Amino acid sequence: MDKLFTPFFTNISNDSKLPPRKQKELGNPCENSIEVVPQILSKDAGEIIRFARFCRELGFSELNWNLGCPYPQVANKKRGSGMLPYPALIEQIMQQLGAEMPVRFSVKCRLGYFSPDEIAELIPIFNHHTISEVTIHARIGKQLYSGETDILSFRNAASILMTPVVYNGDIFSLDGFLQIQDQLPSIHTWMIGRGLLADPFLPSLIKGLSVPADQKSVVKKFISDLYYVYRRQLNDSLAVLGILKEYWQYLALSFSDPHKVFRCLKKVKSFDEYEDAVRLVFDEYEWIGSAGRLFGEDINPQVGK
Repeated sequence: MDKLFTPFFTNISNDSKLPPRKQKELGNPCENSIEVVPQILSKDAGEIIRFARFCRELGFSELNWNLGCPYPQVANKKRGSGMLPYPALIEQIMQQLGAEMPVRFSVKCRLGYFSPDEIAELIPIFNHHTISEVTIHARIGKQLYSGETDILSFRNAASILMTPVVYNGDIFSLDGFLQIQDQLPSIHTWMIGRGLLADPFLPSLIKGLSVPADQKSVVKKFISDLYYVYRRQLNDSLAVLGILKEYWQYLALSFSDPHKVFRCLKKVKSFDEYEDAVRLVFDEYEWIGSAGRLFGEDINPQVGK
């Protein structure tokens, strides 16, 4: 990866300093020499500017505004993709940000919330203001992650945006990426979300870089390291299990029988049960990665149901 984005931050108070807990969550401006970009979910220009200043003080070079989150509990409050039907509100916020923004400012959005036609009213706003790049997930908010991506609407939007455009949506395998790339020859930057959670080697495959001969062993060590880091960070709280189960919903998809793999994990209630389940998975199931995934195959976050 060339750039990493944090989960979104929200509820940034008027304090003169970012609270220690949020500073810890924010982490470092670089991880393994890869730039980290903080992301904010907000409909308040003052809050965005405050967070941008905190980010600059901590050494970050870019802030990303999340206009893409599709979940109803966010969108119903006119935040995330729920702001997209209200271009006047977005314009008002962008005007207030103006010269106050102390770092590069980028935007992540969808084609709209109710309709892909909504982005047509947003493009003049994005073109009028200083934005370092616009990442578009090629769906509308109401879709969440279901249904097909709308490549045609994405291509039409990208053709009239004057800022660099990043494609996001359903990059799950090398074959799938190449087919999307063929349809979008003018796009040179790509964001991967769920596909990366399912197969951490996917970016290397896309770039033609070497991958470990024994991917399964590398993943096994990573899962072990992740498990113990979370236990330390959360003082052995059983909340660790919930976090890791959520991740396994995606990682299970790169094993030979994802439904059975996730069933091994989803009912564990103790650390001993979790460790036994992980041991069983790596002993009994084959790691196939994204290479065995069909183009267009849905990555279902409810794989274990």
